[in-house]
Amino acid sequence: MKRSLLCLFPLLTSALFAEAPKESDFYTITNLPAPEGASIEGGGIELLPDGKVAVCTRRGQVWIIEGAAGHPDKPAKWTLFAEYLHEPLGLAWRDGWLYVVQRPEVTRLRDEDGDGRADVFETVSDGWGIKGDYHEYTFGSQFDREGNLWCVLCLTGSFTAEALYRGWVLRVSPEGKLIPTASGVRSPGGIGFNAEGDVFYTDNQGAWNGSSSLKWVKPGSFQGNPNGNIYFDFAGGAIGDRPKNPPYTEEGSRMVKERENIPELVPPAVILPHQRVGNSPTGIVPDLTKGKFGPFAGQVFVGEQTHSKIHRVFLEKVNGLYQGAMFPFLEGFKSGNIALRLSDDGNLYTSGSDRGWGARGGLPYNFERVNWTGKTPFEIHEMRALPDGFELTFTQPIDKASATDAAFKMEAYTYIYQKAYGSPEVDQVSPRVSVASVAEDGKSLKLRVAPLTKGHVHELHADGVRAAEGGSGLLHPQAYYTLNEIPE
Repeated sequence: MKRSLLCLFPLLTSALFAEAPKESDFYTITNLPAPEGASIEGGGIELLPDGKVAVCTRRGQVWIIEGAAGHPDKPAKWTLFAEYLHEPLGLAWRDGWLYVVQRPEVTRLRDEDGDGRADVFETVSDGWGIKGDYHEYTFGSQFDREGNLWCVLCLTGSFTAEALYRGWVLRVSPEGKLIPTASGVRSPGGIGFNAEGDVFYTDNQGAWNGSSSLKWVKPGSFQGNPNGNIYFDFAGGAIGDRPKNPPYTEEGSRMVKERENIPELVPPAVILPHQRVGNSPTGIVPDLTKGKFGPFAGQVFVGEQTHSKIHRVFLEKVNGLYQGAMFPFLEGFKSGNIALRLSDDGNLYTSGSDRGWGARGGLPYNFERVNWTGKTPFEIHEMRALPDGFELTFTQPIDKASATDAAFKMEAYTYIYQKAYGSPEVDQVSPRVSVASVAEDGKSLKLRVAPLTKGHVHELHADGVRAAEGGSGLLHPQAYYTLNEIPE
């Protein structure tokens, strides 16, 4: 008997002190060093037809990288393609031209003499204004299915709109026509698409934005900040009449209430709770790799500048509005991520800067590549709203015995919709969470939540859930679901 116990002791000890899974087991980050003397404060990334990668920088340059996917086994080669641009924050390739979204215009570039440098610069559209304020950024998307580029414009000084269309979302048609598309923007950090091709942008906490968020750009919508609405007369009726202003009262209001008073107001699809998950959301990219980047095909990745990380977002439409859950995904980048681009073969490129706001990464700029290791992390895969709670799916079967009421905790809260800068979390609710059912295969379960609160972030912690194989906990047990609508 003594001999048996001694044999078992090392096994028990190793099980108790086994290293918990970590993010790097599933996704690796590879740094691509910048050329000597260059500051790659990336604002936009594009994939070129010949397999090369282009990145534009806040310092006005465009670099072409050869061999970015194979670095460091074969060092990447950097070539300066263009310079002296005005803080470009968007890149898109089409028909032999590289389109660059600068602060004052969309420009297209081409190398006609074949020396590797752009020698043709053509203005495509410059139908908006700049005053020269530091905050008048213009972010640009890739091309949509109709060949349009989408541009989202920061306000002047983050509070006012002192130049034409500041605080708006605009489209630039293939012919260069400017199409006013949505108003109500404050301080975007990026613009992009979901897997279905709908357009989203990230807006940062501030006036009329209680917290940072991912917002759906429904054409004709009002996104919440009224300061740019002074330019409706210039839009020529392209998106309808000017919406009513939200209340300029000392106590403010709530987004869910003002939706009843302002029909054009579209609430944030996914709120990114300030400080809890980040401070400055940025670039947006859908996972269209069909599994080459792991188990999250069809979902959206969102950059985070201040916390030097990337979020994962699951989106669904309920009663005609987008809503969904944000999950932590990956941290540990060297600077503040701004631009994201994911190739079909599973290379996620990111680049950014710490200039202006600082970033946890510690370096002034970065260009990095993320790859899936082939191992599937144990994660909440999707979180869907139900009439009386939520349905969770998982990337791996759960240990059904661990799916008890005690395994889950939830809090819910919202933010003041006000002209003041940001908002504390308010109207806190402590819902009661109970497990309604667990699927036979262990890949999903339903939670009953009482009460569900329309307009609130429902923050879930599933610390007690364990994997069926190995018994480990979730890599990220947190989820933040923005409940704009409760399903019928």
